[in-house]
Amino acid sequence: MSVKDKKEVDSISSTTQLASTPFIDIDSYAPKMMANRVGQVGVAKANIGFLTTLALSILAGVFIALGAQLMMMVTHTATSSFGLNALVGGVVFTMALVLIVITGAELFTGNCLIAMSFFAGKISSGDLSRNLIISFIGNFIGALSIVFWIYISAQWTAHNHLLGAKIVIAANDKVNLSFGVAFARGVLCNSLVCLGIWLCYSARNNLDKVLSLLWPISCLIACGFEHCVVNMWLIPMGLILKGNRFVMEAVERVNGGPLDISNLTCAKGFLIHNLFPVVLGNLFGGIVLVAGVYWFVFLRIPKNKKVGPNG
Repeated sequence: MSVKDKKEVDSISSTTQLASTPFIDIDSYAPKMMANRVGQVGVAKANIGFLTTLALSILAGVFIALGAQLMMMVTHTATSSFGLNALVGGVVFTMALVLIVITGAELFTGNCLIAMSFFAGKISSGDLSRNLIISFIGNFIGALSIVFWIYISAQWTAHNHLLGAKIVIAANDKVNLSFGVAFARGVLCNSLVCLGIWLCYSARNNLDKVLSLLWPISCLIACGFEHCVVNMWLIPMGLILKGNRFVMEAVERVNGGPLDISNLTCAKGFLIHNLFPVVLGNLFGGIVLVAGVYWFVFLRIPKNKKVGPNG
């Protein structure tokens, strides 16, 4: 065999060997594939039973409340609620979303993203409403359960009740927002939550998911946007602690004088002034600005495009 023939045989052998080598794709999923994955998850969530959805929603409420408590704990001694202190709070709060995404819990705000499945005609409006209603109720139950356990644990007495003071001041700030401000902050908040969840659908592994969640979730906390499930824990916790004399003394020390807590009430302050506009904002931000936009870009079928028998 000549040298030329030998080179050709070697080239053919190398090509055959490369062709038989399995290809392992480790790159992130492309946006189109992410949209298809969201559509499939929406269908799967629509088929989950009531009790399972409720249980997973309670867990999500627990995780959010624990994340909010951790955020308060690591920032309660800071002299400022802005800048790097707020960023640190956002970074540690990301723990809550990591727990929710990796364990498969049902979060009301994050589930707004499955509206993409509704817009694409894969699930009905009843399926979407059912999931959101059950997850909202379950999140509320889970968040309130952590109010009970944190209170019993007396962790709020840390640093001469300074942690409790931080919670009361934060809760009071939230119930004094105007409707428009609370709504707008709710819109911005859930836009970031759903963007974080959206990024997770590009992930190949759990580390990818953690890194995907870190930046948008840190942003929403550091910027002071309004998350309804966080408020389901924070404001009821403030309502309880405002009746403690030692906590209110710590509030005065931090505030430099008495704090007007006349709006820190359950019905008017919490449910009407805060939760109602924040929930509306969260729904708009998640369903319209994220799910609606990505459905329009990736899953919408143009009217002039013919759909085959297999879709």
